[in-house]
Amino acid sequence: MAGLVTRPGVRDLPERQGRAVASRGTARMPHRRRPRGLALPLLGLTPFAAYVVLFLAIPTALAVATGFFTKGGAPTLDNVVGLFTPTVLGTFVSSAWISALTAVLGAVIGALVCYALLGLPEEGVIRRTVEAGSSVLAQFGGIMLAFAFIATIGVQGVLTVWLKGIGVDIFADGVWIYQVPGLIPVYLYFQVPLMVITFLPAMEGLKVQWAEANATLGGTRLGYWTRIAAPVLAPSFAGTLLLLFANAFSSYATAAALISQGAQIVPLQIRSALRSETVLGRENMAGALALGMVVVMVVVMSLYSVLQRRTSRWQR
Repeated sequence: MAGLVTRPGVRDLPERQGRAVASRGTARMPHRRRPRGLALPLLGLTPFAAYVVLFLAIPTALAVATGFFTKGGAPTLDNVVGLFTPTVLGTFVSSAWISALTAVLGAVIGALVCYALLGLPEEGVIRRTVEAGSSVLAQFGGIMLAFAFIATIGVQGVLTVWLKGIGVDIFADGVWIYQVPGLIPVYLYFQVPLMVITFLPAMEGLKVQWAEANATLGGTRLGYWTRIAAPVLAPSFAGTLLLLFANAFSSYATAAALISQGAQIVPLQIRSALRSETVLGRENMAGALALGMVVVMVVVMSLYSVLQRRTSRWQR
C-alpha cells in the first residue's frame, strides 16, 4: 500500500506542464489584427488630391508643356534656348539676388526674434501674441500688402509726407519703392514672420540637459551657443533659409502691384510674355520661363527636404 501512495499532484504534473507550455506559446503568438480597408483613408484624401491635381499639377504641366510648342502646335526648342538670352538671364539673376537678400535678412531677424521668445513663458501674453501675429502676417501679401506700403512710404505716403515736413526726403535718389529695391522691405514684412513660425520649433527642441551639461563642465553661455546649439540648429536654419528663398522667388502678386512698369523679375517677365509675345520675339515663351522657375524651385525644395530629414534626427 505504501508503494501506491504518491505525492499530491504528481499524477497530473505532465498535464499541468502541457497546459503551461501551451499557455506560454499562446502568449508569445502575436495577436493578428484584421487588415483595415484602405477605402476610408483614400476617401478622406480625395478632396486634397483633387485640389492638388486641378490647381497645381495640371496648371504646372500645361504651363511647362507649352514652352516646347509653337502657337501652331509644332514642337520646338527655341523657347528653351531663349532662357539663356541676356534679357531672361538678367531677370533670373534679379529674382535670385532679391530672394537671397530678403531670405538672409528675414532669417537673421527672425532667428533673433525666436531667441528673444525663448526667454518668455510659453503661455505668456507677449509670446502668444507674437506667435499668433507671425502666423497671420506670414500669409499677408499680394495687392493688399503693396497698397499698404504705397500708402505708408509711397511718393505721397503718410510717412513720406511726414518725413518731408521735418526735412527728410527718402526719395532724394529716385523713386526706389516702385523698383526692385522697393521689394526688400515689402518682402521682409512676410519673410520675418515666416521665419519665426518655422524656426521657433527647432529652437524649442534644444534640450535643457545640453545646457546643464555644458554648465557642469565649466562651459560658458557663448560656448554653448557656438559649440552645441549652433551645430544642432544649422540644418534647420539652412532649410528655413531655402524656404524663405523659395517663398520670395515665387511671389508675384505683391511685385505685380508694386512694380507697374518693366519686368525685372521672373514672375513679371512671365506676365509680359503672356500679354505680348513680341516683347521676347518668341512664341509661348511664358511656358519656357515657367519651366525655368519649376527647375529652380525643384532644386531648392529638394535641398530643403534633405535638410529637414537631418533636422528631424535631433527632434526625436
